[in-house]
Amino acid sequence: MAKGMRDIKRQIKSVQNTKQITKAMEMIAASNLRKAQASAEAARPYAEKIREVVASIAAGSKGVKHPMLVTREVKKTGYLVITSDRGLAGGFNANLLRKVMNTIRANHKSSSEYAVFVIGRKGRDYFKKRNIEIIDEVTGLVDNVKFSDIKSIAASAVRNFEIGSYDELYLVYNQFVNALSQVPVEKKLLPLAQETTSTSAVTSYEYEPSPEGVLEVLLPKYAETIIYSAVLESKASEFGARMTAMGSATKNATKMISSLTLIYNRARQAAITQEISEIVAGANSQA
Repeated sequence: MAKGMRDIKRQIKSVQNTKQITKAMEMIAASNLRKAQASAEAARPYAEKIREVVASIAAGSKGVKHPMLVTREVKKTGYLVITSDRGLAGGFNANLLRKVMNTIRANHKSSSEYAVFVIGRKGRDYFKKRNIEIIDEVTGLVDNVKFSDIKSIAASAVRNFEIGSYDELYLVYNQFVNALSQVPVEKKLLPLAQETTSTSAVTSYEYEPSPEGVLEVLLPKYAETIIYSAVLESKASEFGARMTAMGSATKNATKMISSLTLIYNRARQAAITQEISEIVAGANSQA
């Protein structure tokens, strides 16, 4: 009995230590979430303004032709998948990667029909284990992501579309709804044909040297900005998912400690009762 009580006490201590860790991780994730959410919201006005300018120029200049605005026959599709570098975030990565694989299996018969770009160690490892070729990857992103951290892969994904390596490009990431809800989404990034009709009121701009020249610069920057915004959304979603997961783990640890403490107290009470019974029995035998 004494040995069993020692085991229970050791288990209670172990769960208490785990609870301290999960509680600390929950608080850190909550702090990071506020910063990531602020960054995502701060990036939206710039993305919206550059979208407005692109749409205005494209709509006001019907003769403008650019590879990023042209819809062509789809023979190959590109996917830019945004995951996290770390786990302990519930179904954050698993749900997203399952969505990607379901899309690939449904739409493509062979690996020659799609290309994959990955941001995040979890996504990279997932695709490598399944022998899926990764065109480009970025891992080890800091919590406070800068545009320069993902510029290389964003530029690579856009450039490969322009040169015809694939005929459309999709962003797959977790869209941030709130701290408790993150939704895996698949968003068509290229071609940008929809931008020519997405603005109801066309703003008049003066530009030099020509619409083609302006779009040549703005369109890649716009696509890269959308990718950066998706990364910021994904980061906010990651912290929200981790905060929720660690909060649930902390609650479960609390319940487990209560349950183990009850078991320990019952075992201790049984041991005391047994000792009293042995003392009484010994005293009676001496009488």
